Amino acid sequence: MQLPIGSYVVDIRTGKVGTVMGHEGPYLQLRPLGGGREWDCDPEGVRVATAAERLSAATALANARSRGEVP
Repeated sequence: MQLPIGSYVVDIRTGKVGTVMGHEGPYLQLRPLGGGREWDCDPEGVRVATAAERLSAATALANARSRGEVP
């Protein structure tokens, strides 16, 4: 499955929601919502994030920012 850059996906190994940033060899390059270090994931190891998962990840990020845990 070829996911377009900017797609929101869930890494099924970790449960983390990420944004597809690119394709490098056989892997997808994912970045956490709100930025951070990218990680590589097998395309078979992701699924498209639901609206609820995207909202939950965005809310967790906003809460962490309000606590000063992330810039």
